[in-house]
Amino acid sequence: MFAAEVDRLAELAAAASGADGAVELEIAIRTAMLSLGAELLQGLLAADAGHRGQVVDCGAGHDAQFVSYRDKKIDTVLGSITLPRAYYHCPACGCGVVPRDTELGIAGASLTPGLRAMMAHAGAALPFARATALVNQCAGLHLNARRLARSAEADGTRLAEINVAEAQAINRGRLTPLPPPAGDLPDKLYIEIDGTGVPMRPDQVTDRAGKGADGRARTREIKLACLFTQTRCDDDGRPVRDGDSSSYVATFDPAADFAPLVAAEARRRGADHIRQLIVIGDGAKWIWNLAGERFGEATQIVDLYHAREHLHDLADHLAFITPDPARWRADRLKELDDGDITAIIDAARAYPLIGVKATELDTKIGYFEANAHRMNYAHFRDLGMSIGSGAVEGACKSVIGARLKQSGMRWAVPGAHAIAELRCQDASGSWDAAYNKINNQTRAG
Repeated sequence: MFAAEVDRLAELAAAASGADGAVELEIAIRTAMLSLGAELLQGLLAADAGHRGQVVDCGAGHDAQFVSYRDKKIDTVLGSITLPRAYYHCPACGCGVVPRDTELGIAGASLTPGLRAMMAHAGAALPFARATALVNQCAGLHLNARRLARSAEADGTRLAEINVAEAQAINRGRLTPLPPPAGDLPDKLYIEIDGTGVPMRPDQVTDRAGKGADGRARTREIKLACLFTQTRCDDDGRPVRDGDSSSYVATFDPAADFAPLVAAEARRRGADHIRQLIVIGDGAKWIWNLAGERFGEATQIVDLYHAREHLHDLADHLAFITPDPARWRADRLKELDDGDITAIIDAARAYPLIGVKATELDTKIGYFEANAHRMNYAHFRDLGMSIGSGAVEGACKSVIGARLKQSGMRWAVPGAHAIAELRCQDASGSWDAAYNKINNQTRAG
């Protein structure tokens, strides 16, 4: 068959002319190689049909009896193949057992782990229809978008469950991450935390308050943490994020469930060994509650950009009464950069307001009073620390928004969570390790 296929391709090559002929020849050769590869793969896998004697354990402690060999059609990265597998039946459980399916990672599925990973990678990067078209075009397959979406979301969900279990084991001391290599420790580990809204289907936001004019919610918040290290500052004394050091954790779950995920990731990243931990956020109370509970030894910093936003809001509130609003604003911004929060509060309190204006002023000043120790920016700069949350804010756009917030998209929480999990693994540079977890669990199951 191989010789005949080579002869056919040689004839096609002889007849090919121009760019169109070259394209036709390329596609023909690829199709032929995929077909031959699928035939070879089928032969290699079929050599062991999974017969493990007349009796095997069903997984629940009972004996499953061998019944017969049964064929199964499987889609692979090379195309479809059909494999004979030994089929066992457990009378006690009433279930079938196919040892070879478990060994190959295809129990209850018709996609090989390799094809699943390819589909998930594409589905995490692109809308499902475009992802399917790209996979089909590049790999010569014939998948449909619904199947790709189901597979990608199932793997993302499974990976999220694995990571939650692993985080629990780390936080409870049952699993200890390997320490960083000796003598190669970065100086600082940053934990930047933020949240961003993801557009949802109406049934996912029922009875949830929103910010729109009608008071209805249209999004659900996904919480995101970006962890990265810093070893040095540049020639101007500005902190430099270590290259390829960023990792990401995300969930739609409440802050109480997000906290253990972040804590476990920090320990994986060497939080127990690195000299300085730094948590940066926008001032939201849940972020500082998480930081206090999980990283009590860390330096907490309010992102300077958000602090400036609040200061501009304060200046706008007092503009009607300050003699020179522009100068007042500029002076306060200088005090903020210096970390002199007491001066800002005193300057704002200098104007006696009453009624609603006074109440609103108390709220605006309260932000600075509550976060004063997190705004010592001149001191943080002197220590070579970053004072901005640009990394996590950028990740809200690149890791989350670029896939989940495209025009017209509306999600259910499980699907959005699954794709976010896949994108976090990809952005963290841990895609292969993540799929090893999935495949190991599948085989173990």
